[in-house]
Amino acid sequence: MDNSNIPEEYRPISMWGYFGYEILFSIPIVGFICLIVFAIGAKNVNKKNFARSYFCYTIIVCLILLMVFAIAFFTGAVESLNFN
Repeated sequence: MDNSNIPEEYRPISMWGYFGYEILFSIPIVGFICLIVFAIGAKNVNKKNFARSYFCYTIIVCLILLMVFAIAFFTGAVESLNFN
């Protein structure tokens, strides 16, 4: 299959491209900045949609972790841990 006829903004990303972007987005601070830049300003539609989906995934994971820590804090589970 020849991708030379497809415009750049619709050109598909390879499997290794998705893998590389996922590793890039996993880097703590630099990855989050790249994630926001790609989600807002990427020229390629596939890259932009992948960044947006990864951003939604990050938000959902943060909300779940926040809920778990809030439940643990308010039920007293944190105080019952013995760190001695």
